[in-house]
Amino acid sequence: MKQLTRRELLRSTALAGVGVWAVGKASARAAAKSPNERLDLAVIGCGGRGAADLKGVAGENIVALCDVDENRAAESFKRYPGAKKCRDFRKMLDEIHQQIDAVVIGTPDHTHAPAGMMAMRLGKHCYCEKPLTHSVYEARLMAETANKTKLTTQLGTQIHAGTNYRRVVELIQAGAIGSVGEVHVWSGARYVGGDRPKETPPVPPGLEWDLWLGPAAYRPYHPCYVPHKWRGWWDFGNGGLGDFFCHYADLPFWALKLRHPTEVAAEGSPVHPESCHEWMVVRYRFPARDALPPVKLTWYDGGKRPTLLEQEKEHLPQWRAGVLFVGEKGMLLADYTRRMLLPEAKFADYQPPAPTIPDSIGHHQEWIEACKTGGPTTCNFDYSGALTEAALLGSVSYRTGEPLVWDAQQLMATNCSRAERYIRPPYREGWTL
Repeated sequence: MKQLTRRELLRSTALAGVGVWAVGKASARAAAKSPNERLDLAVIGCGGRGAADLKGVAGENIVALCDVDENRAAESFKRYPGAKKCRDFRKMLDEIHQQIDAVVIGTPDHTHAPAGMMAMRLGKHCYCEKPLTHSVYEARLMAETANKTKLTTQLGTQIHAGTNYRRVVELIQAGAIGSVGEVHVWSGARYVGGDRPKETPPVPPGLEWDLWLGPAAYRPYHPCYVPHKWRGWWDFGNGGLGDFFCHYADLPFWALKLRHPTEVAAEGSPVHPESCHEWMVVRYRFPARDALPPVKLTWYDGGKRPTLLEQEKEHLPQWRAGVLFVGEKGMLLADYTRRMLLPEAKFADYQPPAPTIPDSIGHHQEWIEACKTGGPTTCNFDYSGALTEAALLGSVSYRTGEPLVWDAQQLMATNCSRAERYIRPPYREGWTL
């Protein structure tokens, strides 16, 4: 018998709880639904970003709503008076899992995986906000679980459904700028927590602070964490990289068919043990994919941008955020809604290829229809798990202060044992995957 590595053993043990009963249960419920019937949904996190996700699935039957903050969720609770209300998603799923088909997760990053894993183990289709998870190990486990259970999954990268990304993918794959071996991706986002506050104000009425912390180590409540600033703290987010990599790097991942990098090297502002970075630059190397050449992808946030933009100020638009593909025949610059072939004079008479990627029916709607019909989604957890892993590896390299030689199959940095604590951080007692 093949000897299992520690990581393989951990993954197989975690997946052991996903039995065939879960697959059968999900399939039976899906088979009972016609495309004209409504899904029975539970929504975990229904204030803030979660409220937007709730709006995206509002045409379905909302069976249950869960949020740790009654004040933030008050409007959503009011809109669905007949839905079961709950603060602890574990209790909610345990009680009503037989009444639902699928789960929508719009919580902060550090609770994505615990909620998603429990939902999928119970045989429920899953829509989850980006990034898919808070750690690399969680992303791999979520993807493997989705593949094993054959459930319908979708990451909340809503820009993926826009027409602009589709036209960019078609241009790149049609060879408009030739073979692409270099990509620059940047966002001006910056989330910095600072030093942990010493004062301990009372927890506001209506907020279940211990449940909000979830699997993160306990710390006293402070408004510098919730409801808006949690992305600036390592225990809950991954700064600008965690917030925007999955939106912008989604475009080169899609267009160039990227999966797992082999090398990741990050630099940035001085590393703080608790607070996320002020700025970061991450250099990724991706191997060749069939006939496609290796790719160097560089990420920038916190105000940093490609030096190429500075060097070519007279010829390149100075966008605050975007994606720049560098090919053998030219460049393509894009963001959520715009695209440009460069240099403009060279491509003045260029005729783009006829559209081949159908327009989306809507990012949430795509998932809903797939739950009912068994069809595909474009940001399933297999695709978005790899996308999320790449994002979070940037944080791992930055926090260790070392470039990583990445073995994706073994889920380990072969040259840096210290990376393990960030690849698979521990959970607080009482919380598991």
